[in-house]
Amino acid sequence: MNFGRFLALALLAAGAGCSQAPVAPDSLRQGPGALLAGESMAVSYSGFRLGQHPDRGSGAANPSADEVLEDLEILVRHGFRLIRLYDSGDNTRATLELIREHDLPLKVLLGVWLDAEFSNHEGCPWLEQPIPAATLAANAARNDAELERGIELARRFGDIVAAVNVGNEALVDWSDHKVPLDSVITYVRRVRAAIEQPVTVADNYLWWAQHGAPLAAEVDFLGVHTYPVWEGKTIDEAMAYTVANIESVRAALPGRPIAVLEAGWPTIASEFGERANEASQARHYAELRQWAASTNTTVFWFAAFDEPWKGNPDDPLGAEKHWGLFNVDRTPKEAKR
Repeated sequence: MNFGRFLALALLAAGAGCSQAPVAPDSLRQGPGALLAGESMAVSYSGFRLGQHPDRGSGAANPSADEVLEDLEILVRHGFRLIRLYDSGDNTRATLELIREHDLPLKVLLGVWLDAEFSNHEGCPWLEQPIPAATLAANAARNDAELERGIELARRFGDIVAAVNVGNEALVDWSDHKVPLDSVITYVRRVRAAIEQPVTVADNYLWWAQHGAPLAAEVDFLGVHTYPVWEGKTIDEAMAYTVANIESVRAALPGRPIAVLEAGWPTIASEFGERANEASQARHYAELRQWAASTNTTVFWFAAFDEPWKGNPDDPLGAEKHWGLFNVDRTPKEAKR
């Protein structure tokens, strides 16, 4: 019996669900050393609850330390040992401090958030006006400070930070916070020279496949995002399409380690209608978990908890608010019940 089939049957016997995800082709199977912190299934974490939000121009409403600790303990109870954080700001520092203080069995993919240094108003559908030059200059200064915070956190929490991600969807053609590729490469080199952990950049699979060669030469592994539901796929098509996405990156950039830094399925979405539901989310999660284990690929599920602050405030059913494995009140959805 080959390894892929053995693993699939073992997961089914353990209650992983009725997944029919394809057995991973040998071309996608990585060595065990490709896993981040030895974990195949991980999760993206943001702790903002109802009424909370990051700074959107008038200050942030941040979760308390007790709330963050509750979240982290929920994730540990549900088997997670690796989480992704998106920036190097106050919430991230507090999360790292809580992990250390309470000796939680968690490692972190640390984020360095990059704001727009280029006005992509002609490429981004929701940027209706050019970003002013003064704003772009201020963003560049903010990015410089964010890089220094990320470097400092990676050094200070070297026992917890497993890797560092520089920039999130700042290169793809529809980004509203676009940064020139040359600048991203400069930032990656700066971080790699200053820390011991692996460094990557997170972006859409299509960008990596079509434009990623210069950056692939600079990072320690490729950080890929893939969302079949955004591309009109049904749950029956989702896993095969995900595999095809990763295959396209592998074909374009052979020999480079890959981690999936975002993949997920919403449970409610005005944009997707009946395709968004808890049963489909649970199926996609189970199939991704099986595939991640069979290929030695770290996959970060997006996301841990629903985030009401995201998306259109006039559309409570918008997809951006409903990607979590847990509801905003921290009760588990079907995938985690």
